[in-house]
Amino acid sequence: MQPGALPHVGRRMMPSVPPRREPQVPWWQRDGVISRVLAVAGVAVTLIGVVMLLVLAAQAGFFGPVPRVVAGAVFSAVLIGAGARVFGKAGGRVGGIALAATGVAGAYLDAVAVTAIYHWLHPVLGLAVALVVAAGGVGLAMRWNSQPLAVLVVLGAALLAPFVTADLVLLGFLIVLQLACTPVQFGRDWPFLHVVRTVPAVLATLVGILIALVEPSDSARELWLLEASIAIAVVGLAGTVLVVRRRAGDITATLAFAISTTPLLVAVALFDRRIAAIIATAHAVVLLSVAATALTPKMHARVKIPGHTAIAAAIAGSFALLESCVGVTSTQTLPIATLLVALGFLGVAGQLRSGAAAGLGLAFALIGGLAFAAMATPENLASQHRAEQYLSISTTLAAVIGLAVVAVAVWTVRRLAGTQKGGAEESMLWIAASGAALYLVTAAIVAVGVATGAADGFVVGHSVATIVWMVAATAALLYGLRNLARSAAIAKVALGSGLLVTTAALAKLFLFDLATLDGLIRVAAFLVVGILLLLTGTRYARAFAEAGASGSGGSALPGGAEAHSGADLDTE
Repeated sequence: MQPGALPHVGRRMMPSVPPRREPQVPWWQRDGVISRVLAVAGVAVTLIGVVMLLVLAAQAGFFGPVPRVVAGAVFSAVLIGAGARVFGKAGGRVGGIALAATGVAGAYLDAVAVTAIYHWLHPVLGLAVALVVAAGGVGLAMRWNSQPLAVLVVLGAALLAPFVTADLVLLGFLIVLQLACTPVQFGRDWPFLHVVRTVPAVLATLVGILIALVEPSDSARELWLLEASIAIAVVGLAGTVLVVRRRAGDITATLAFAISTTPLLVAVALFDRRIAAIIATAHAVVLLSVAATALTPKMHARVKIPGHTAIAAAIAGSFALLESCVGVTSTQTLPIATLLVALGFLGVAGQLRSGAAAGLGLAFALIGGLAFAAMATPENLASQHRAEQYLSISTTLAAVIGLAVVAVAVWTVRRLAGTQKGGAEESMLWIAASGAALYLVTAAIVAVGVATGAADGFVVGHSVATIVWMVAATAALLYGLRNLARSAAIAKVALGSGLLVTTAALAKLFLFDLATLDGLIRVAAFLVVGILLLLTGTRYARAFAEAGASGSGGSALPGGAEAHSGADLDTE
């Protein structure tokens, strides 16, 4: 034992003392909370008083227009001066910000009143004056490095401006607030300012569009709403692109950009199909061009638009593109347009391995598929009268494009998901693709038969469709048998798909064709299907024999295990 060391048994264990918790201070006793609450309340109450001075006093006939406007301007100037004086003193930051914000917002409301109520200024000149006032306010906020000052200026002016005027010129003043705050974001990361400068203009424009949709048509008002929507979208896009090039992680800027696109997406409902299609197409071209900058590393490095902004542009552009498709098509041609768009998105997704493009492509494929299914319903395909009424050559064209979409979608999904060959995921993918392809082929062939105008075009189309089903099944089975020795996984998928299609063809032959077709057409369908079944059965039996002789590959055949067992019993 070392000198001075105490025996273990003699040590006295000191009780552990839990750390002392600091008492939690109630929120209303925390430093600066009450002062901030009082300051915000003071800003709100004072600005409401300014609105009363400008509007309610005018309605009641108090004072004259000039005294009201001058009083508002002088009062605002005094508040700004007092704010600057208080801000420089100890503990005066909160009070100075509140006073200055109230003064700037009051001056902005004064400019709105001069333009919209008294009409002393032309709207263009009034908007210019308002821009100067707002720019001065946000400039002061930058000098003081105070996001609350900028937010209070914009929020106060935006919330109370509708009480000064409800005319359409109000949209211009709200857009001026959005524009005046854009340069601030280049040097300051102020996320709340992104939101408050964008949302008021967007909401006011959307409300104006909804009102215009309900009330009788007014071309002047509709044009003004369109111009406001375009201005909001342009300011939102330009400001966001310039900001995210400097700060790639600014998600709030992208959110503000996405919000700013909504008025223009909705505004197309105010116009007829031709004009709406032109507006939507132009909007889609701009947004998808922005999204395309992130597709290749070289372009991404040059333009420096981050992925989240590109995705937002792609989604908004896709909505605009869908509006364009709806505007330039009819019920019968809408599937063609949407499926062509889906084909483009899926092709880009597969080539560049882009998950976002794949998602948009699948969305358009779903929309096109639903539009096609609404036109080529099972009832329309099964009834000759309805087929002649609803099916046309457009149906055939849409079906052919749909087949291309199915093929490209399978290729793209396999490249992106990396499905294992012969695995459950790949099998399900091929089963879904086979089912969709069968329906599309049937619709295309029946539509061609109906489009010929022949009396028996419908029944001939169904007969050919059944034969095509069986030909496709035979091809899949023969392909699987040929690859049996090379790749058991590929053979398994091909054979499984071929047997499913064979089952479907036989079901159609006996459940539909036998009751619908007549004469030589029915005879031809049964003969061709029977011959193909004989061919496939013979080749399948030979494959069993070869697999049993070689002792390998039988497990890839449906029923292969049973074939081996039978061969072993015979040998014994």
